[in-house]
Amino acid sequence: MRKRPLPGALVETVRAICLVACAGTMTIGFACPSQSVASEARRTAVVKAVEEARDSVVNIHGQKTVGADEDPLLRGDGPHKVNGMGTGIVIDERGYIITNYHVVEGVKKIEVSLADGTNCTAQLISTDPSNDLAVVKVDVQRKLPVITIGTSSDLMVGESVIAMGNAFGYEHTVTRGIVSAIHRSVQVSDTQSYDDLIQTDASINPGNSGGPLLNIDGEMIGINVAVRAGAQGIGFAIPIDKAMNVAGKLMSVEKVEKKWHGIKTADTSQRAKGAVISSIDDDSPAAKCGLKPGDVITAVDGTPVARGMDMERALLGHDIGKGISVTVRRNNDTEIMEMALAALPQKDTSDATWELLGLKLQPIPPQQFAQYQSMYHGGLSVVAVRPDSPAANQGIRRGDVLVGMHLWETTKLSEVDYVLNRPDFADFQPVKFYILRNNKTLYGHLPVSLQRR
Repeated sequence: MRKRPLPGALVETVRAICLVACAGTMTIGFACPSQSVASEARRTAVVKAVEEARDSVVNIHGQKTVGADEDPLLRGDGPHKVNGMGTGIVIDERGYIITNYHVVEGVKKIEVSLADGTNCTAQLISTDPSNDLAVVKVDVQRKLPVITIGTSSDLMVGESVIAMGNAFGYEHTVTRGIVSAIHRSVQVSDTQSYDDLIQTDASINPGNSGGPLLNIDGEMIGINVAVRAGAQGIGFAIPIDKAMNVAGKLMSVEKVEKKWHGIKTADTSQRAKGAVISSIDDDSPAAKCGLKPGDVITAVDGTPVARGMDMERALLGHDIGKGISVTVRRNNDTEIMEMALAALPQKDTSDATWELLGLKLQPIPPQQFAQYQSMYHGGLSVVAVRPDSPAANQGIRRGDVLVGMHLWETTKLSEVDYVLNRPDFADFQPVKFYILRNNKTLYGHLPVSLQRR
């Protein structure tokens, strides 16, 4: 049969039927085009913000061992393995992810689920327990989407915010609320406190830790970190300016790749337009190429730089001795210089315990150790703790007695060296330690840089 066009009157009848069907008054076998696409009114600023950030948010899973003092459900049954969960945020397309330190603390195998469902194992790159931040890295064969980083310097109490994360294991959960307050100080445990937090009533639940707090433009303005136990509508986040200043140190080429440039940048607390150089190491690659304090680095090898972290990210992966273009702003003029990274100068490692852990230890004679009435066979007295060291960040004090590391007792200095120099040292990072203090045995985990040699 030859197909004929519908008569004009019939066309109008069909159009009318379709409109009635779309109104929900009847069902008929004609498609309604307006139902196939969400109306623009439904795509609110919140929806757009979530769409912008979602692919850069990852879920983190792992298993750790806790003691009875960490898990009240154990009731003295001894160490026990528990499943942990948290969230991370991609801050570099090569797979660098920032999260909370407590999310990965004590986790031997860090499992990461990307937004597209890809599962992979992450490597712990560096940590800052005092600020509860850590950087991990996944190795994938493609560039990962990176979150848009905003600023926490202009936050307004009452402005809308969005929290994303792995709440209670429900991946990519989204909640919204407002900034309830800023500059909050919170004590969450005997060993962990936070200063200068963002308070929000956006629901932040276990598993949200390490996830982004977004403003209505989809920019990350905080990293979710804590929930007030027993309270409703009270959550906290680390301001993003502070977090990115810490991230710049955690991702430095010195820490990650043992390469040296000699640049120290000033912390930023506003929408930055470059990395401001605060000081230059003497005889460093930066000094040799002509960089000076006060210069503002705006690009490295063509990559725009807004803050110190961007500079460190851009320098990662460059070979020692190979020229790198550095664009700087000096006295309102733009200059391009060429800098080559150098090998990190070797430090005196005769006292590896001081260098790596931040501890100066002294043997305790057996007769003196007996006064502790401990089940341990001996220990080492802590006579000094280096500020900002792994030991200091974990709360170890002068006068404590180190009695164990990982699986071994530490009755002699040589036993500490044995632990630090084991070929499988990386397998039990961060290394667990045991100390005596006031006739009590305390323990924690020391994150020691794997780039130490």
